Amino acid sequence: MTYQCFDFHISDKIAHLRFNRPDSMNTMQPVFFRELSAILRQLQQEAAARVLILSSTGKHFTAGMALDVFTSGSFSLDDQQATGRANIGLVLQEMHQCFNQLEALRMPVIAAIQGGCIGGGVDLVCATDIRLASQDAFFCIQEINIGMTADLGTLQRLPKLIPEGIVHEMAYTGRRLPAARAMAVGLVNEVFDTQEAMLAAALQMATEIAAKPPVAIWGSKQAIHYARDHSTHDALQQMSWLQSGIWQSSNLLEAFIAKQQGRATQFADLAPLKPFTDADYTLK
Repeated sequence: MTYQCFDFHISDKIAHLRFNRPDSMNTMQPVFFRELSAILRQLQQEAAARVLILSSTGKHFTAGMALDVFTSGSFSLDDQQATGRANIGLVLQEMHQCFNQLEALRMPVIAAIQGGCIGGGVDLVCATDIRLASQDAFFCIQEINIGMTADLGTLQRLPKLIPEGIVHEMAYTGRRLPAARAMAVGLVNEVFDTQEAMLAAALQMATEIAAKPPVAIWGSKQAIHYARDHSTHDALQQMSWLQSGIWQSSNLLEAFIAKQQGRATQFADLAPLKPFTDADYTLK
């Protein structure tokens, strides 16, 4: 399938989604959100991949939201009266859902970031699992520089990834967080000299992840996210229930035998999901 904002393919159980509008600095607009949501829904339901790499083209990863979206005749936010402002929240919730899909994906998501990751780009990468950066990368909560508060997840997710004081600094000043400092505070795992080296590292990491049992990877992601938002006691209780559901002795045996035989492991993919509303049901 051809997309306007992305190149997308799956190879060797690794999905690669690349922003492909460098002339517009890969800005986000309704088509971006619509296509991203559709791709994530496909990945979630079909389980044809075991890991997703997000990368981009051109000088910048993304310049964030295309501001003309909110000033064009086709779409505008009515802030002149309460009835119009009430709808702003509903519009935001619709946009939140797209990045929520990314965070809830049944596979790890690796973001490979070059150049500017600005505004909505920060919202997006905060919803990924692992972030790699080239040395020219920088992160900016741009919204404050244009007179607004960031509203698509940065202020909710970023404080759980880096020290809160750094978030305050970025949110209040609109300063750039360079790649080296982003790694120092824990936002990115590693910084690379070039975009090519970064993408090679992302592919190597994705290859390692894809060789592991998908159900155990999914369980790990669930446990990490739950522990982030709950007490240790509650997270341990959730872990006991989670492990009861995903435990599979055959995976342990396969890992042991494969190592003994010096071969690659072979684990079952996650089962495809069929939406309940798509069920073939005849009214009676």
